[in-house]
Amino acid sequence: MNTASSMIEVPHPGEFLAEELEARGWSQRDLAYILGVSEQGITQIVNGRRGISPEMAKALGDAFDVNPEFFTNLQKAYDLSRAKEPDPGIAKRALFQGVYPIREMIRRGWLEDTDVPMLEGQLMRFFRTNDVGNIPHLAHAAKKSDYESDTPEQLAWLYRVRQICAEMIVPKYSKKALRDAVENQLPALMTTPEEVRHVPRILADCGVRFAIVETLPKANIDGVCFWEGAQPVVGMTTRFDRIDNFWFVLFHELEHVLNEDGKKKNSKPKVDVDLRYEVSADLPEEEKLANKAAANACAPLEQVQSFYTRKAPYISEKDVVGFARRIQRHPGIVVGQLQYRMDRYNWLARHKVAVRKFIATSAVIDGWGDPAPVAL
Repeated sequence: MNTASSMIEVPHPGEFLAEELEARGWSQRDLAYILGVSEQGITQIVNGRRGISPEMAKALGDAFDVNPEFFTNLQKAYDLSRAKEPDPGIAKRALFQGVYPIREMIRRGWLEDTDVPMLEGQLMRFFRTNDVGNIPHLAHAAKKSDYESDTPEQLAWLYRVRQICAEMIVPKYSKKALRDAVENQLPALMTTPEEVRHVPRILADCGVRFAIVETLPKANIDGVCFWEGAQPVVGMTTRFDRIDNFWFVLFHELEHVLNEDGKKKNSKPKVDVDLRYEVSADLPEEEKLANKAAANACAPLEQVQSFYTRKAPYISEKDVVGFARRIQRHPGIVVGQLQYRMDRYNWLARHKVAVRKFIATSAVIDGWGDPAPVAL
């Protein structure tokens, strides 16, 4: 019998039945007559070779004038005591899946589908710890997490970006080169969607590691900037595959890099969720600066404001295309800025073309059915 050594031995319900028959002075044949069943069936129950079915429990309840649940409970307790001990990995898998989207991480190729000890090892490598108890957000964590403001899904995505970018080889980071890229090289790519394919090379030349990782369900992640020592890392999701959103998120994260946000010792990465142009008072100052810089890089704010003041509320498509040509931007980028000002997100939306397929030819991409080739 595979039970815990500390578990009390539970007798078969037949033992109670035998005791009750003796107390009443009944034979097994007497009980068989009362119940209208064969004596052999009663003998098998008394000898522990047959259990008490729900029908028999009701019949015995009438015969002994007790609640039938008394007999069903006796049978349940006995059956449970004889049941095999469950796989000890069940509780661990339930714990992991209850916190992190383990099945989704396996499906995406971030983890391999293995037994629990191997899964623990993979999770420790994934989250860069030697103790499974120190994986952030797990209920039995020995230490408080430094990532309490990030959800488990956001944190898992962040560590996937880290895992991918850790294998990239780029030159030493140059703030001067990145500033030149932000002010000159990248804007020169913003007239046509296909030109985004040059972004990974330009960032790598500046010493910035860059990857695109599909967001996890319900995480709503847009991007992240963090530092590995003196080397900046930028991750994006392109969850809104539109030219205006791509450039806004990219410039937002690059502004974090230029401002060295999160570079100080013990600073934690900031996963950006639901990014949009706003400078409301409740935003952290670094986010306000990044939003303003990103909006201005997408389309110079003074020129956009001047155009809007002159043309609103009757802005024609021809006006937008002409203005975009004048400031050397794709019309979809200008449309994105004007939609925000007008709070009309369907207006001229056809100009906001997709760009992921173009950057996928040169960037490290993880997701959409194709995991990045990194060691697990």
